Amino acid sequence: MLREMLVGKLHRAAVTDCKLDYAGSLGVDADLIDQAHLLVHQKVQVYNVNNGARWETYLVARARGLGEIVVLGAAARLAQPGDRVIIVGFGILSEAELATYAPTVLELDERNRVMAKH
Repeated sequence: MLREMLVGKLHRAAVTDCKLDYAGSLGVDADLIDQAHLLVHQKVQVYNVNNGARWETYLVARARGLGEIVVLGAAARLAQPGDRVIIVGFGILSEAELATYAPTVLELDERNRVMAKH
């Protein structure tokens, strides 16, 4: 049996910008993508803590080390700079893979610096 499981999570990331005139996706600092064990173009769900909006999209890399979280395309109507969001990526794992599986959760501060890693 295959199970869809949490792979990586950016907990309470701060939106740094919103750009409506873009084809769509979520721009995330490439360092954060790597540290959370996520991948560019991976499907993610985004939960806006400030207004309750939820959407699915995919990741695109932003410049390393700048802490950017940029909501792009139509989803830019669902957030504004300063909003805190939870970004979660999932993967399909086999029963055998579950034996050694552990998701990566990064807790972020208001400047998207990693405060804790679980």
